[in-house]
Amino acid sequence: MAAPVIPITGNDEADRLLVDDPFALLLGMLLDQQVPMEVAFRAPWVLKQRLGGMLDATALAAMDPDAVEAAFREKPALHRFPASMAKRAHALATHVVENYGGDAAAIWRDVDDPAVLFERLRALPGYGDEKAKIFLAILGKRLDAAPSGWQAVAKPFGDPTPRSVADVDSAESLARVREWKRAQKAKGKGKGDM
Repeated sequence: MAAPVIPITGNDEADRLLVDDPFALLLGMLLDQQVPMEVAFRAPWVLKQRLGGMLDATALAAMDPDAVEAAFREKPALHRFPASMAKRAHALATHVVENYGGDAAAIWRDVDDPAVLFERLRALPGYGDEKAKIFLAILGKRLDAAPSGWQAVAKPFGDPTPRSVADVDSAESLARVREWKRAQKAKGKGKGDM
């Protein structure tokens, strides 16, 4: 079986980081709002470079929030709203440290109940129902790391409709997700709408 991949950023190293570093994936999902998907999911890799090649929840949580914000604001900014997203990223890192010992994968590792996993994801700072469902779908569709029955809990993101980053496994699938989103926007609907 081929190694999992999330080819979303246009940068092989950034894409690999999303698979190799669970905290980077959590951070990319956090930032996936009001910016293109590739910008949001490339940001953890860029942040890692700005922090001297180290990106982990413990280090980020230990940083002064102003230093995190400065790293987010550095040109080019990591997000359309660098100050607020820096605060959310710091809060996310702090939550992972306080609740999971700094090990982001502990959020989903050894969880047998998809509803429990959804609640753990939903409790992350900056995550709501939709982000938690999409992340659960990423774990299920891209990383084969979600418990059995995840599709029902992640509904509608568990179905085969190409509607989110969870459905991206190639440039072609990214184009299908973008087309689906454009069609939904034209209809006046959001990401999860049918």
